Amino acid sequence: MGMRIALAKSAAEIEACFPVMKELRPQYDVQSFVEQIPRQQQEGYRLAYLEDEGSVVAVAGFRISLSLAWGRFLYVDDLVTQPGGRSKGYGRSLLKWLADHARENSCGELHLDSGVQRYGAHRFYLAHRMDITCHHFALKL
Repeated sequence: MGMRIALAKSAAEIEACFPVMKELRPQYDVQSFVEQIPRQQQEGYRLAYLEDEGSVVAVAGFRISLSLAWGRFLYVDDLVTQPGGRSKGYGRSLLKWLADHARENSCGELHLDSGVQRYGAHRFYLAHRMDITCHHFALKL
């Protein structure tokens, strides 16, 4: 069977992504996750998953957008590998797929934000030639 990357479209595919996404987004339970993703998909969000031997082991939520700052770009909202699947190349494969998908969709850049406490993720991004280009600020309303 091997490894494959696909976009989650059906409720079953979205639900299969939940155990991995829960590592990054613990505020969701399976029902609220399966309800939330289609709402976001209506606004351009896509959920990609990497499956190995029939099990989802890594997921990425992303969107393609256009801005004055970056032109057409792919923004990664969520990127996570299940804890037992780290250091097996799943994250690298999914990040490469995202970059290829961005190029295929005429994007000039790929962007993501990462929580300041996620040191392991930062090492991963830097090792994959990503640069720290800005600080992200937020105001809860």
